[in-house]
Amino acid sequence: MFVSWNGVLHSNWMLSVVHNSVEVISVVTSNQNDLNPSTELQSLRTRIVELEQQLLLAQKLGSVGELASSITHEFNNILTTIINYAKLGLRHQDKANRDKAFDKILSAGQRAAKITTGLLSYARAKDTRREPNSLTKLVQDMIVLIDKDLQIHRIHLDLQLSGDPHAEVNPGEIQQVLLNLLVNARQAMQPGGTLKVSVTENPDEHWAEVSIQDTGSGIPADKLPHIFTRFFTTKSTDQHGQGGTGLGLAMCKNIMDSHQGRIRVESALGRGTKFTLKFPLVSRPSLVTACNTPADTTAACP
Repeated sequence: MFVSWNGVLHSNWMLSVVHNSVEVISVVTSNQNDLNPSTELQSLRTRIVELEQQLLLAQKLGSVGELASSITHEFNNILTTIINYAKLGLRHQDKANRDKAFDKILSAGQRAAKITTGLLSYARAKDTRREPNSLTKLVQDMIVLIDKDLQIHRIHLDLQLSGDPHAEVNPGEIQQVLLNLLVNARQAMQPGGTLKVSVTENPDEHWAEVSIQDTGSGIPADKLPHIFTRFFTTKSTDQHGQGGTGLGLAMCKNIMDSHQGRIRVESALGRGTKFTLKFPLVSRPSLVTACNTPADTTAACP
């Protein structure tokens, strides 16, 4: 791609490259005294923030893209189950076979609903509110999305859930962190590897932990201190020219920092990598029961 320019190009300019397109953010072409430097600088900073947000959105959708094939495969299996048991119910009029067919169809439909709900929740999450959420449920929702992908690549899942710790989080942002780490872990392993995911809580220290550990190749010691730096990646380019963007782990750290949480990494070459997310514990939301009683009585809710 060539960009031609017939004016006078001074030193105060910036180009933004997004994928294969070139966007001119700001070009000073004439009398620089006509521009307010502080205004121009603020404009550039605002545009950079906007571009970073676009890159993070692309990273988020890219995680979904990584799982698109396996999710499609899973939906095909679900549809096959529904069709076959519907045929069974039509062929056999006895109650036992029809009940079995209905149970299998219901189970398959519920499985599809869980996948769809999790996918839509992840892809559409734009709410910035934070409120007490179950970390166990957030992990389970993301496991639903990656489960078939693990099966296709013959990765064993070791899921260990201890208790039901709650943290005050934005669920969409934490889902993005979890899915990014889960996809990275799967990609780091060869068939036959093990992905260990655990959720624990320490009430005495008021922390909850979510850990994601793989049995992959590990991260070299000289690269480990840099993995949370933007645009730094340990992934090599594949045969299709695709590699890491270096944004995923930087995004994870930014989100955890904004939640007053922590992210820790441990790795050993040839043994694998473990990421640990720590969240301040909060109380579980209480259930509020409402009832209508006559204004002139003091009757309590049952």
